[in-house]
Amino acid sequence: MSSFIYADHAATTPVHPAVLKAMLPYFSQQYGNPFSLYRLGRQAKAALEQARESVARCLGALPEEICFTSGGSEGDNWAVKGMALAGKEAGKLHILTTAFEHPALLESCKFLETQGYRVTYLPASPKGFVSPEQVEAAIDEDTCLVSVMYANNETGTIQPVQEIGAVCRNKGVPFHTDGVQAAGWLPINVQAQNIDLLTLSAHKLGGPKGVGVLYCKKGLSPHSLIQGGKQEKGRRAGTENVAGAVGLAKALELTRQNQARRCREVAAKRDWLEGQFSALPGCLINGADPRLPGHLNLSFPGVEGESLLLYLDAQGIAASSGSACSSGSGKPSHVLLALGRSEKEAKGSLRLSIGEDLSWEDCRRLAETAKEAVKLLRYDV
Repeated sequence: MSSFIYADHAATTPVHPAVLKAMLPYFSQQYGNPFSLYRLGRQAKAALEQARESVARCLGALPEEICFTSGGSEGDNWAVKGMALAGKEAGKLHILTTAFEHPALLESCKFLETQGYRVTYLPASPKGFVSPEQVEAAIDEDTCLVSVMYANNETGTIQPVQEIGAVCRNKGVPFHTDGVQAAGWLPINVQAQNIDLLTLSAHKLGGPKGVGVLYCKKGLSPHSLIQGGKQEKGRRAGTENVAGAVGLAKALELTRQNQARRCREVAAKRDWLEGQFSALPGCLINGADPRLPGHLNLSFPGVEGESLLLYLDAQGIAASSGSACSSGSGKPSHVLLALGRSEKEAKGSLRLSIGEDLSWEDCRRLAETAKEAVKLLRYDV
């Protein structure tokens, strides 16, 4: 048993030792600017392009379809705003998404609404899903983009992206999916799954913070968000993060190793934890299968979520009540509200997102400590 239990992998993950090893030379030895013409620059350029090719192989994409970014938030912003600007040129000002997306995507859509765009936010079912039929019914002649996340960051629910992508393909509308949470656990093939744009972030899958990917299908031309130099084939200005790109590529490669076995082992621990908590009076399970293997979202009406997290932290357990990007806002989770939970239920939530590092003994301590906290902190039932 470890003295510290980390159950917040959806917020960030530790950098894998092999990833760190792959990155180190590009901080201290091969530190050149990949746009420089001398040898040091050419070495950096070669490493950057090798990373791009590796990411493309993992995703079933072409290397020229891979753009390196600063992470998931930039990727979501670029996909939505870039395609919205491109759509405007064709007279299309409608964006279709869901009510439970990541804040980076929802806030981008809210901004676009102030610029004259029309946004449809599809509601989720009580179990946390949208259907291809919902998407098909909501697409109209003015739709320039559909964006539905692959797997939710709070509940872990996995959306039918392949089927939604097929609907969009048949309608001639570009389809974007936020794959930030999914990439560490689920196979992704952008061609087979009818994905036109895909957002990834390295730090959610054992890579470093501050680097991500926007896959953009060849033939699509979202407007650039960052102007300046001609990096990333003129699509994103700014000196590329070579060490970060190398780390992202290595991390993505590692997620493909023994993926099915890892998912089974982590899901078994998640299911055991769910059984422990579901026995508590009033406990609600948020979301349903198919879910990411390590995600477990619970509501305990009558318990303040922040008090629960502070209690767990004092006992050496790190967990959360929702998206790290919304932490400290004091507002109930928009994801849980979208599933039909009341504000009281949403404010009493606990998100556990576990990884391979959690032992069975840690599972038992986590369950015992959290159950004890719920009983202690509950002010009514």
